[in-house]
Amino acid sequence: MKDLRIVFMGTPDFAVATLKTLVENKYNIVGVITAPDKPAGRGRKLHESAVKLYAKSEGLNILQPTNLKNEDFLKELESLNANLQIIVAFRMLPKVVWQMPKYGTFNLHASLLPNYRGAAPINWAIINGETKTGVSTFFIDEDIDTGDMILQEETNIDPADNAGNLHDNLMEMGSRLVLKTVALIEKGKVTTIPQKDIKDIKTAYKLNKDNCKIDWNDTLDNIYNKIRGLSPYPAAWCTLINGEVELDIKIYAAEKDYFTHSKAIGTIEASKNELKVAVSKGYILIKEIKLPGKRTMDIKSLLNGYKFEENARML
Repeated sequence: MKDLRIVFMGTPDFAVATLKTLVENKYNIVGVITAPDKPAGRGRKLHESAVKLYAKSEGLNILQPTNLKNEDFLKELESLNANLQIIVAFRMLPKVVWQMPKYGTFNLHASLLPNYRGAAPINWAIINGETKTGVSTFFIDEDIDTGDMILQEETNIDPADNAGNLHDNLMEMGSRLVLKTVALIEKGKVTTIPQKDIKDIKTAYKLNKDNCKIDWNDTLDNIYNKIRGLSPYPAAWCTLINGEVELDIKIYAAEKDYFTHSKAIGTIEASKNELKVAVSKGYILIKEIKLPGKRTMDIKSLLNGYKFEENARML
């Protein structure tokens, strides 16, 4: 058995589950590297990452470099004398960092690699209507998410799952897969396989305002998948035209209604309890919505106090 000295690198909640699992299984975490504190909210108070908050609660050694190539940071990292580095939801590492430990640096990624390499694999799997996804561990190399695979585990995506549900499922799956990966490294029993160079690899592009906008001319299934694939964060959005008013709104939950109609695409039909948008071959029934400056609300709450004009539509 190898005597492991582990440096863990990660930032959001997704990474906390893995760090917690390693701590609870008594692994020697000699350092935790996470993002620097950032101003957030109206008061612009410094916000500590989820990983930092957990690491503090466990009394772990925390490093928060702004530059991973900084000489002082590299000396500090080297002084930890780690022989394994584990990366979960962190940023791209320079070669000088990932090459440092004797037993390598491996990453947990929330997709079935080689598909959905990139920043938002959970969102894009749902947006693209996948029925399966999973988690993968691999040794880091010079490119993004391309290194030799160690382990992989698959799970189904339920037709009603949103990005939040799937995130939580993969977070727990991933923490268990990291534990299995560490055990193999500890016993010297790791075998790796190169990632397959398959045709038409699907990419998990970084989410931005443009690719989060709903195209009401798209198919009913694609619109539905975009809404759930971006919920609860960052949320699918569109423009509501209501009389003379134009508002950019966010939609967090919806249902599909296949129905033949002759309504113009984007036409809104509002009743006392229901808000639906005409699309090709049916309607999108909006269930949760957020208007600018308002809280997220279910559709009945919105309809109690908001009036839609006859010519209201979504763009």
